[in-house]
This record gives sequence, structure tokens and C-alpha cells, in this order.
Amino acid sequence: MLSIEPARLRRLLEQLDEAREDHSRWNARLTRTIVCRLPPDPRDLGDDPHLACDFGQWCHLHPPAELRDHPAFVAMQVEHRRLHQFAARLLHAAATDVPTVPGDFDEYLGAREKLTLELDSLRHEIQGFLRNRDALTGAHRRLDLLAELRELLELSRRGIQACSIAFVDLDHFKEINDTYGHRVGDQVLAGTVAFLMGHLRPFDKVFRYGGDEFLIAMPGADLAAGRTVIERMREGLAALPLANAGGTPIHVTASFGLALLERDLSVEQCIDNADRALFAAKSAGRNRAHSCEPADATVTGMLPFGPDREVSG
Repeated sequence: MLSIEPARLRRLLEQLDEAREDHSRWNARLTRTIVCRLPPDPRDLGDDPHLACDFGQWCHLHPPAELRDHPAFVAMQVEHRRLHQFAARLLHAAATDVPTVPGDFDEYLGAREKLTLELDSLRHEIQGFLRNRDALTGAHRRLDLLAELRELLELSRRGIQACSIAFVDLDHFKEINDTYGHRVGDQVLAGTVAFLMGHLRPFDKVFRYGGDEFLIAMPGADLAAGRTVIERMREGLAALPLANAGGTPIHVTASFGLALLERDLSVEQCIDNADRALFAAKSAGRNRAHSCEPADATVTGMLPFGPDREVSG
């Protein structure tokens, strides 16, 4: 779910709500049929009744690609199939005036409760994701950045694991907004984060630092490992069209500044080191990655530069 853009997640949430309503209507109709001894719907007595209702059509025949392999969604499919099996037994009993077996009714109720639980679990997971992420890109919020990095720095100080951080800044992003408009610019930002999150490890995190600038935290990665990851990100991002404007694919490049969370420095100082490396990468021509070496905090492969940032975009 980490690589799903917020707009798509909101649509998935709408689909889950619609599916819940479909299931509620089916359950109300089934209850009315059994209690009032009405003729059952033939679809509920077919060979595959779980595929006949609206919920089943969505859940089994046309599942969202992003949710197909999610554990809660898979469990939801299992319980929905079981629910219809037990519902068919209850309908057969009602139609033939055979007393309902209490065990069948209990199994039906259990499957219904489990289905509802899995559905609610999935909804709450998506809602929680949307609450705690940047609304446009799905990146983690800058508000949570310092607390997260301080925890990672403490792990480094205790010798548990190293952690690299990297600034990512899109090159000439203002020109994209000026040329194609902010709608396309928003697509580029969302596409950038989707690419980064889709090609990082599940426990790596991407924060939106501001505008078109992001910060990646890579726990367990020393500076050498971080360089390998960032270089792969840089090359992959440059090759990928992130938006489309009137049939024209929009490509962007990005500059990267890498640094280590050093045990003898504060989080703010480590962020400054990554920022200096980013500035050096942009000063050297953009579309490149530079790192700030530990201890003396020198930037690898760069010409000297002053304290004031003069390169933008």
C-alpha cells in the first residue's frame, strides 16, 4: 500500500464503502427472506452464489489490483465465500420447512462478523495512511521527520544499526509548473514519491520536506549502501515519464544529497550535512548524487562552495 498514490487510496476507500453498502443490502434481504419465509433469490442458491451478489462481483471478479494480495482482502474473500455457503443452507432449510440447524446459523453469523472485521480493518488501515501522509504525494509529513530521525540516531549511537539520509530535489521543477501548469506539476510530485517508495525497502521512509524537496531515511544502510541505493534511484527516476501533458511525456531529473546519521552529531546537524551535499550536487550541474563524508563532513567530489545557497530548482 505504500506505493499507492493518495488519490487512488481515496478511491479505494470509496469502493470499500460502496461494497459495504452492497453487502448490507444483501444481508437485509437475506434476513427478510428467511424470517418471512419468502421465495429465495435463485442467485443465492446457485453453484457459486458468492459471485452473484454485487459485493462478490467486486470482491472476486473485479478486485482492485492494489488490494488483490493484501492479507485483509484475501481473508475477506475467504469469509465472503463461506458466508454464502452457510446462507444457502439456511435458505434451503427455510424453503423446505426444515428446522434450521443452530450450528449452521452460528457459522453464518461467524462468517458475517469476520467479513465485517476484515472489511473494517482494511478501511481503517487506508484511513490511517491518509491521515498521516502528505495529501498530495503520500510521503510522510515533515511534522514527523525529526522525531523519526531522532529514534534512528539513537539506534546508531547504541551501535544497533547505521542510517543514511538523503535529500531529493527535482531539477528545474518551476519550469514544469510554468510550462505545463500546476496540475501536471502535482502529477510529477506524486509520481516521484510513488517511484521512490516503490523502489525502496518497506521500512525506508520518504518525507516531504517542502515543495519539490523530499528526504529519504534508510535505516540499516551505511554511507556506501546509501550511495548504491541513491544512484539507482537517480537513474531510474530520470528514465521514467512521471506525467503526460497533451500527449507529451514529462521526464524530470533530480539531485541527491546523502549523509549519515552520525552518533556525535545532532539530527539537525546531520540534516544540514545532507543539505550541503544536495547543494553541491546542484552546483555541479544537477542530475547527480553527492555525499557528505562522516567526521570531517566534506562533500565528495565537489568544488568548494560558500555558505549561501545560490542554486535553485
